[in-house]
Amino acid sequence: MKTFTRRGLTLAALAGFGLLAACGNGINSNGSQKIDARVDQTLDFLYNNYPNTVDLSDKSAGMLIMPVVTEAGFGFGAGYGRGALQINGVTVDYYSATSGSVGFQIGASQSAHVLFFMTEGALNEFRRSSGWAAGADVKYAVIDQGQNLAADTTTITAPVYAVIFGQAGLHVGATLEGVKYTRIIP
Repeated sequence: MKTFTRRGLTLAALAGFGLLAACGNGINSNGSQKIDARVDQTLDFLYNNYPNTVDLSDKSAGMLIMPVVTEAGFGFGAGYGRGALQINGVTVDYYSATSGSVGFQIGASQSAHVLFFMTEGALNEFRRSSGWAAGADVKYAVIDQGQNLAADTTTITAPVYAVIFGQAGLHVGATLEGVKYTRIIP
């Protein structure tokens, strides 16, 4: 019977971890198909319920579509969702959105949002970053009481427009402050 040394056991464990890590890289999984199906449904809902967004889409350099972002909190809060970046109607990358918060809060909610990159520069900055956070350069196109979108494409001056819709749950307000977007392999 052969005995194992600590060095041999350590090397075998490291090799095993490397193999296991390669198994979960998302290649040949159906994660991207699920995201694509949700993105298509989300865009259909958006365009049918808020026709102004069709014009935003036509004028944008690219769009990040996040079909479902789930947030929950009890003192500390967190949120997560996955979506796709489309340029000219074609998915080019997949992204996750993560957020965290601290404060007086309790409850959970889900919503969808779309970021419209109105300039090539804003789109390129987003794609080049290792993790992009929504900040002061994001303009929110709000849905008013009449369920119309308050965004006039003739007066668009912001490099990025965010449309948040489909909110469900017990959460007041809608903002993307503190949300970080990171490229993923689903």
